[in-house]
Amino acid sequence: MGIFNRLKTITNAQMNGLLDGMEDPIAMLNEYSREMEQELVKAQKALALQILVEKKQAALILETEGLIAKRTRQARLAVDRGEDPIAKLAVQEKLTHENQLALYQQQFESIKEQTQNLIDKINELKETYNELQHKKILLASRANVAQSIKQIQKTTASFQTDDIARGVARAEGKIMLMEAQVQAGNQFPNPLAQHEAIYRNYLNDEEVEKELEKLKSEKELLVKN
Repeated sequence: MGIFNRLKTITNAQMNGLLDGMEDPIAMLNEYSREMEQELVKAQKALALQILVEKKQAALILETEGLIAKRTRQARLAVDRGEDPIAKLAVQEKLTHENQLALYQQQFESIKEQTQNLIDKINELKETYNELQHKKILLASRANVAQSIKQIQKTTASFQTDDIARGVARAEGKIMLMEAQVQAGNQFPNPLAQHEAIYRNYLNDEEVEKELEKLKSEKELLVKN
């Protein structure tokens, strides 16, 4: 591929890439695919023309063979009638057509060979085109995966990991403070609760003393009586 063809391919790939909305490598593959499709169309047109030429050559051969057969009959008829000049003229034309026939047949073989070569080239081009289509699907899939991984890496790189670590440390510090406050509370009970406990104990002792004095008074009464 010459430099001008390469520049043309790159330019077309960029323009069609904008239309396709795809990354440059895929756009290039699409452009090559379009170029191959155009080549296939031209090759098919050339093949149609080649087949037409082949058919015309075959028809010319049949026509020449018919003229040879006709002049042969005319020459034989003239000989039977003793018309030598006419027979001579018929034989001359017969020989001329036979020479033409030999040339036409050679040309026909060459045309058929060209036709077969063109068919082989078209089949080869079709095979290459099909391979390109399969490869394009595979490469498009690989490009999508690579783009996804690239996006993930970009997203991961944008994470504020330091801020998150500091936030976690602050949360951990607050939890540790809460735990320390609970532990300190266990070491130093509530003074009010202690006072209430002492008061309850004080009330119990007073009641016991009263009950004891009561029993003593009852005993003294019994003794006196």
